Amino acid sequence: MRILVANVNTTQSMTGAIAESARAVAARGTEIVGITPRFGADSCEGNFESYLAAIAVMDAITSYPEPFDAVIQAGYGEHGREGLQELLDVPVVDITEAAASTAMYLGHKYSVVTTLDRTVPLIEDRLRLAGLATRCASVRASGLGVLELESDPERAVEAIVAQAREAVERDHAEVICLGCGGMAELEEKVRVATGVPIVDGVRSAVTVAEGLVRMGLSTSKVRTYAPPREKKVVGWPFEI
Repeated sequence: MRILVANVNTTQSMTGAIAESARAVAARGTEIVGITPRFGADSCEGNFESYLAAIAVMDAITSYPEPFDAVIQAGYGEHGREGLQELLDVPVVDITEAAASTAMYLGHKYSVVTTLDRTVPLIEDRLRLAGLATRCASVRASGLGVLELESDPERAVEAIVAQAREAVERDHAEVICLGCGGMAELEEKVRVATGVPIVDGVRSAVTVAEGLVRMGLSTSKVRTYAPPREKKVVGWPFEI
């Protein structure tokens, strides 16, 4: 089984970290391939960058030359999953939805701890659209930019732990979701500091994707995610 794990930004080192986190939970025989878009922003922290990333990820995935069995979109609260589902015949798993749905097996309410405050509405909208918002106690911002997760990991842990504790104590969350693909390596440190289950979206998405492939399931094509109709598309950056 081959799973493509698509970073939504163009920072190659983050793609590497995300792919390594995915490999840590992948079953024997599952090949994880990290994908970095050829264009886009070096971090995604708002709507413009998110929509740009949606196009860039579709470009990267449809340009991949070898067969694959599933795709993971490794951006928390990002746009584009629906477009990939129209384009592909294999399962497409978004880490936002994978983390939240996993958290719901582990406690009554979950909270998400993410990066900047401006990303909170994007995550809230994605959870609401996916039907996962009812069990969400809160979405909290650590105040750190995506690239700071790599450049200052000690500060990142402190900021994320502080917000995770607030979510547990004030918002009554029983599970914490790490709200950024770049937080994948911080899972254990936050768990030790908070004492509650910590769910990483990348690792959750790997297990979901593997399960769907093993069961022979993929996206329904009868209506919402039917393939795009054949028509002339002007200026599109890649060929469907």
